[in-house]
Amino acid sequence: MSFVSIKGIRLALAGGALLGVAAALPHGAQAQNLTFYYPVAVGGPITKLIDTMAADFEKENPGIKVKPVYTGSYQDTIAKTLTALKGGEPPHFAVILSTDMYTLIDEEAVVAYEDIVKTDADKAWLKSFIPGFMENSQTGGKTWGIPFQRSTIVLYWNKELFKEAGFDPNKPPANWGELLDYAKKLTKKDANGNVTQWGVQVPSSGFPYWLFQGFTTQNDVRLMNATGTETYFDNPRVIEALQYWVDLSRKHQVHPPGIVEWGTTPKDFFEKKIAMMWTTTGNLTNVRNNAKFDFGVAMLPANKRRGSPTGGGNFYVFKKSTPQEREAVVKFAKWATQPERAAQWGIDTGYVAVTPAAWDTPKMKDYVAGFAAAAVARDQLPHAVAELSTHENQRVTRALDDGLQAALTGTKTPEQAMKDAQREAERILRPHKK
Repeated sequence: MSFVSIKGIRLALAGGALLGVAAALPHGAQAQNLTFYYPVAVGGPITKLIDTMAADFEKENPGIKVKPVYTGSYQDTIAKTLTALKGGEPPHFAVILSTDMYTLIDEEAVVAYEDIVKTDADKAWLKSFIPGFMENSQTGGKTWGIPFQRSTIVLYWNKELFKEAGFDPNKPPANWGELLDYAKKLTKKDANGNVTQWGVQVPSSGFPYWLFQGFTTQNDVRLMNATGTETYFDNPRVIEALQYWVDLSRKHQVHPPGIVEWGTTPKDFFEKKIAMMWTTTGNLTNVRNNAKFDFGVAMLPANKRRGSPTGGGNFYVFKKSTPQEREAVVKFAKWATQPERAAQWGIDTGYVAVTPAAWDTPKMKDYVAGFAAAAVARDQLPHAVAELSTHENQRVTRALDDGLQAALTGTKTPEQAMKDAQREAERILRPHKK
């Protein structure tokens, strides 16, 4: 879910551009100028990567111009998109969270891909993605989002600190009991009793509901139904999962207290302030480039089962566009998710390549052979579930986030926090129940 440091972008993508064959503008066809909202809060490598992708696509498709507009965070992007929609000038397409699917449908903002694609090849392309990513991309028998930058949550650990604590540096905790045992031995205090190194850190700002869904999935409980009209925040297993997270900090004192920042968690890991962290696979390249120590990456520890929610953004096509513009957007989305390009994107960023075919490319096979951690997220996908997504998703997730933060700061018990969150979610979703 975060944006990461990338090296060698222009070189990598220039090579990918050679894979295409330039397509001439058909006789009588008009050039299509597409506006593309992309969620990134700052300049630098990510914007250069997207700019290069757009330029390479234009070279191969001379009748189409793609103008990336960098719109801030995911939250900023959906807000700006809805504002532009109300103003009558939405983008032609955008990368927006997969979980915003219901919101975009309810706003009548987007068009399903089945209503655009015509050829058998394009229809086969719609079926080419890893199934776990399609749970947040399809509803009502139609595909509303195409997976692009997708992720799961994984466990990162410092192998040097494991070795110092007497653990096998190549063996991460496999379940909740082991996670707590490891974290206890990996938590260090100075002579005054102040913690100098935490055993484990799970961020609770930015996307607290997403990280929490790691715990709930492992406790074998879902947070919502498949149609986005019900939530189960007050389920006893949900409360039990939150109690475990709260206890890591408040009872066992092996996890930082209060609200832990999403953005600074990788930095804390690099500075050896924490021995283990949960964060997105989208940080994989960031960690590889900046950790000055040997580290490991593993699936999240299990409780009743293994599991993680999927995460990340999809390509959406906006309804306020001509049939020709929609076809041009599909052409770009198809181009960007071809196996070689999806593989390169995964290598450059740490996001999960979104098709099985991408993992079968020689480029990806070579990468995994030299860096096995890259395959962890892929291997975790059979255990993954859909990220929390409902109608009026921003309001519903805010209710859950508020409850989580109330429990983590000690202002409410986990039980009361989840009951209050469920009550608010039911109020929000009442108009959508049929």
